[in-house]
Amino acid sequence: MAALVPPLHARVQDQPRRPSGPDEGWQSLFDGRTLGGWEPTLFGGEGEVHVDDGRIVLEQGNDLTGITWKGQVPAAVGYELALEAMRVSGGDFFCGLTFPVMGSSCSLIVGGWAGSLVGLSSLDGLDASENETTTRRTFDNGRWYAVRVRVTEHRIQAWIDDEPVVDAHTAGRKVGVRNEMLECRPLGVASWRTKAALRGLRWRFEKR
Repeated sequence: MAALVPPLHARVQDQPRRPSGPDEGWQSLFDGRTLGGWEPTLFGGEGEVHVDDGRIVLEQGNDLTGITWKGQVPAAVGYELALEAMRVSGGDFFCGLTFPVMGSSCSLIVGGWAGSLVGLSSLDGLDASENETTTRRTFDNGRWYAVRVRVTEHRIQAWIDDEPVVDAHTAGRKVGVRNEMLECRPLGVASWRTKAALRGLRWRFEKR
Protein backbone atom coordinates (compact mmCIF):
# COMPACT_ATOMS: atom_id res chain seq x y z
CA MET A 1 0.00 0.00 0.00
CA ALA A 2 1.34 3.44 -0.90
CA ALA A 3 2.37 5.60 2.04
CA LEU A 4 -0.03 8.40 2.84
CA VAL A 5 1.35 11.91 2.39
CA PRO A 6 0.67 13.92 5.56
CA PRO A 7 -1.16 17.25 5.25
CA LEU A 8 0.98 20.31 4.63
CA HIS A 9 0.60 21.64 8.15
CA ALA A 10 1.90 18.37 9.63
CA ARG A 11 5.39 18.43 8.09
CA VAL A 12 8.27 17.81 10.47
CA GLN A 13 10.61 19.82 8.26
CA ASP A 14 8.71 22.95 9.16
CA GLN A 15 11.24 25.78 9.03
CA PRO A 16 12.51 27.03 5.66
CA ARG A 17 16.22 26.49 5.21
CA ARG A 18 18.54 29.30 4.22
CA PRO A 19 21.02 28.76 1.39
CA SER A 20 24.51 27.83 2.53
CA GLY A 21 27.07 30.60 2.88
CA PRO A 22 26.48 34.18 4.03
CA ASP A 23 22.85 35.14 4.49
CA GLU A 24 23.29 38.81 3.68
CA GLY A 25 21.66 40.31 0.62
CA TRP A 26 18.69 37.94 0.34
CA GLN A 27 15.36 39.65 -0.37
CA SER A 28 12.07 37.81 0.03
CA LEU A 29 9.66 37.29 -2.88
CA PHE A 30 6.92 35.77 -0.69
CA ASP A 31 5.60 37.01 2.66
CA GLY A 32 4.08 33.67 3.68
CA ARG A 33 0.56 35.11 3.85
CA THR A 34 -0.48 36.34 0.40
CA LEU A 35 0.62 35.80 -3.18
CA GLY A 36 1.79 39.42 -3.27
CA GLY A 37 3.52 40.00 -6.60
CA TRP A 38 2.73 36.47 -7.81
CA GLU A 39 -0.33 35.63 -9.90
CA PRO A 40 -1.69 32.22 -10.91
CA THR A 41 -0.45 31.40 -14.39
CA LEU A 42 -3.20 30.98 -16.99
CA PHE A 43 -2.00 27.89 -18.81
CA GLY A 44 -5.47 26.48 -19.44
CA GLY A 45 -6.38 23.42 -17.36
CA GLU A 46 -4.43 24.70 -14.37
CA GLY A 47 -5.28 23.69 -10.81
CA GLU A 48 -6.04 26.10 -7.98
CA VAL A 49 -3.25 28.22 -6.50
CA HIS A 50 -3.57 29.25 -2.85
CA VAL A 51 -1.55 30.13 0.23
CA ASP A 52 -1.73 27.66 3.13
CA ASP A 53 0.27 27.85 6.35
CA GLY A 54 3.16 29.82 4.91
CA ARG A 55 3.29 27.91 1.63
CA ILE A 56 2.13 28.53 -1.90
CA VAL A 57 0.21 25.42 -2.95
CA LEU A 58 -0.09 24.46 -6.61
CA GLU A 59 -2.95 22.00 -6.93
CA GLN A 60 -2.62 19.34 -9.60
CA GLY A 61 -3.62 20.57 -13.02
CA ASN A 62 -4.08 19.17 -16.48
CA ASP A 63 -1.37 19.75 -17.31
CA LEU A 64 0.41 22.70 -15.67
CA THR A 65 -0.27 24.78 -12.56
CA GLY A 66 1.97 27.69 -11.70
CA ILE A 67 2.65 31.24 -10.60
CA THR A 68 4.21 34.14 -12.50
CA TRP A 69 5.85 37.19 -10.97
CA LYS A 70 3.99 40.35 -12.00
CA GLY A 71 6.15 42.83 -10.14
CA GLN A 72 9.37 44.33 -11.36
CA VAL A 73 11.85 41.59 -12.27
CA PRO A 74 14.68 41.82 -9.73
CA ALA A 75 17.48 41.26 -12.25
CA ALA A 76 18.23 39.55 -15.57
CA VAL A 77 21.88 38.69 -14.92
CA GLY A 78 24.26 38.66 -11.97
CA TYR A 79 21.81 37.27 -9.41
CA GLU A 80 20.72 34.20 -7.45
CA LEU A 81 17.22 32.80 -6.90
CA ALA A 82 16.33 30.34 -4.15
CA LEU A 83 13.25 28.53 -2.86
CA GLU A 84 12.14 25.31 -1.28
CA ALA A 85 9.79 23.04 -3.18
CA MET A 86 7.88 19.89 -2.30
CA ARG A 87 6.05 17.34 -4.43
CA VAL A 88 2.99 16.72 -2.27
CA SER A 89 1.45 14.14 -4.58
CA GLY A 90 1.82 13.06 -8.18
CA GLY A 91 4.81 11.82 -10.10
CA ASP A 92 6.28 14.53 -12.31
CA PHE A 93 8.06 17.85 -11.93
CA PHE A 94 7.13 19.82 -8.85
CA CYS A 95 9.45 22.74 -9.54
CA GLY A 96 9.74 24.14 -13.02
CA LEU A 97 11.57 27.34 -12.10
CA THR A 98 11.59 29.84 -14.97
CA PHE A 99 14.01 32.73 -14.56
CA PRO A 100 15.33 35.64 -16.64
CA VAL A 101 18.62 35.30 -18.51
CA MET A 102 19.70 38.54 -20.18
CA GLY A 103 16.99 39.17 -22.83
CA SER A 104 15.45 35.71 -22.54
CA SER A 105 14.35 33.17 -19.92
CA CYS A 106 15.21 29.57 -19.07
CA SER A 107 13.63 26.88 -16.87
CA LEU A 108 15.23 24.58 -14.32
CA ILE A 109 13.15 21.39 -14.22
CA VAL A 110 13.22 19.42 -10.97
CA GLY A 111 11.64 15.96 -11.00
CA GLY A 112 10.43 15.86 -14.59
CA TRP A 113 9.90 13.07 -17.11
CA ALA A 114 8.19 10.63 -14.73
CA GLY A 115 9.67 12.09 -11.58
CA SER A 116 13.46 12.00 -11.59
CA LEU A 117 14.93 14.27 -14.25
CA VAL A 118 16.79 17.51 -13.53
CA GLY A 119 18.04 19.90 -16.19
CA LEU A 120 17.63 23.17 -18.09
CA SER A 121 15.02 23.82 -20.76
CA SER A 122 16.14 24.92 -23.18
CA LEU A 123 19.67 25.29 -24.51
CA ASP A 124 20.08 25.58 -28.29
CA GLY A 125 16.50 24.35 -28.64
CA LEU A 126 17.18 21.17 -26.63
CA ASP A 127 15.11 20.64 -23.50
CA ALA A 128 16.07 19.25 -20.09
CA SER A 129 15.91 15.66 -21.34
CA GLU A 130 18.16 16.30 -24.35
CA ASN A 131 21.06 18.57 -23.43
CA GLU A 132 24.23 18.20 -21.36
CA THR A 133 22.55 19.39 -18.14
CA THR A 134 20.40 16.23 -17.92
CA THR A 135 20.77 14.28 -14.68
CA ARG A 136 18.49 11.97 -12.71
CA ARG A 137 17.92 11.65 -8.97
CA THR A 138 15.29 10.37 -6.58
CA PHE A 139 12.70 12.78 -5.17
CA ASP A 140 10.40 11.72 -2.34
CA ASN A 141 6.85 13.01 -2.06
CA GLY A 142 6.30 14.99 1.12
CA ARG A 143 9.88 16.22 1.44
CA TRP A 144 11.18 19.77 1.02
CA TYR A 145 14.07 20.33 -1.40
CA ALA A 146 16.18 23.50 -1.39
CA VAL A 147 16.62 24.80 -4.96
CA ARG A 148 19.02 27.58 -5.91
CA VAL A 149 19.95 29.09 -9.30
CA ARG A 150 22.78 31.52 -10.11
CA VAL A 151 22.76 33.45 -13.39
CA THR A 152 25.86 35.30 -14.59
CA GLU A 153 26.64 36.78 -17.97
CA HIS A 154 27.78 33.53 -19.56
CA ARG A 155 26.84 30.85 -17.04
CA ILE A 156 23.85 29.21 -15.35
CA GLN A 157 24.44 27.14 -12.23
CA ALA A 158 21.98 25.30 -10.00
CA TRP A 159 22.02 23.41 -6.73
CA ILE A 160 19.56 21.09 -4.97
CA ASP A 161 20.14 20.80 -1.21
CA ASP A 162 23.49 22.54 -1.82
CA GLU A 163 24.60 19.79 -4.24
CA PRO A 164 25.63 21.12 -7.68
CA VAL A 165 23.29 19.81 -10.39
CA VAL A 166 23.82 22.26 -13.30
CA ASP A 167 26.84 24.19 -14.56
CA ALA A 168 26.11 25.39 -18.09
CA HIS A 169 28.17 27.88 -20.06
CA THR A 170 25.86 29.96 -22.24
CA ALA A 171 28.14 32.23 -24.27
CA GLY A 172 27.14 32.05 -27.94
CA ARG A 173 24.21 29.73 -27.20
CA LYS A 174 20.46 30.14 -27.61
CA VAL A 175 18.76 30.18 -24.20
CA GLY A 176 14.99 29.79 -24.04
CA VAL A 177 12.00 27.91 -22.62
CA ARG A 178 9.72 25.20 -23.95
CA ASN A 179 6.45 26.44 -25.45
CA GLU A 180 4.49 25.09 -22.47
CA MET A 181 6.35 27.43 -20.13
CA LEU A 182 6.00 30.65 -22.10
CA GLU A 183 3.33 32.01 -19.74
CA CYS A 184 5.76 31.74 -16.80
CA ARG A 185 8.23 34.21 -18.32
CA PRO A 186 10.20 36.05 -17.19
CA LEU A 187 9.97 34.62 -13.66
CA GLY A 188 7.68 31.85 -12.47
CA VAL A 189 7.31 28.40 -10.95
CA ALA A 190 5.13 25.57 -12.25
CA SER A 191 4.31 21.92 -11.66
CA TRP A 192 3.20 19.28 -14.17
CA ARG A 193 0.25 17.02 -13.27
CA THR A 194 1.50 17.22 -9.70
CA LYS A 195 0.44 18.90 -6.47
CA ALA A 196 3.34 21.00 -5.23
CA ALA A 197 4.14 23.39 -2.39
CA LEU A 198 6.61 26.28 -2.42
CA ARG A 199 8.10 28.46 0.28
CA GLY A 200 11.10 30.67 1.01
CA LEU A 201 11.16 32.29 -2.44
CA ARG A 202 13.94 34.89 -2.46
CA TRP A 203 16.67 36.47 -4.57
CA ARG A 204 19.89 38.45 -4.25
CA PHE A 205 22.46 40.06 -6.46
CA GLU A 206 25.48 37.87 -7.15
CA LYS A 207 28.16 38.11 -4.49
CA ARG A 208 31.30 39.63 -5.95
